[in-house]
Amino acid sequence: MAEKDSFSFEIKISVGEISKSSKGWTKELNLVSWNGRKAKYDIREWSPEHEKLGKGVTLSEEELRTLGKLIDQEIKRLDRGVSDAVDYDEL
Repeated sequence: MAEKDSFSFEIKISVGEISKSSKGWTKELNLVSWNGRKAKYDIREWSPEHEKLGKGVTLSEEELRTLGKLIDQEIKRLDRGVSDAVDYDEL
């Protein structure tokens, strides 16, 4: 059984920074190869030098495209001034 904390990663493409905390950690969207595998899109928090990382989520290209459509849909709803919780089945 492999050690839980034993892994490697390589950031192939830094897509962009989403936010930055007062302690310098950044929430980023990157294309990351984990343990030498095919790179996937990844959203997580990183320490300033990328030596530490927080929990995150990895996405295939298809999942990223679906997430993008969902975000576009939500931004349109917010732009209409609807900011309360909403049942999307009623839209």
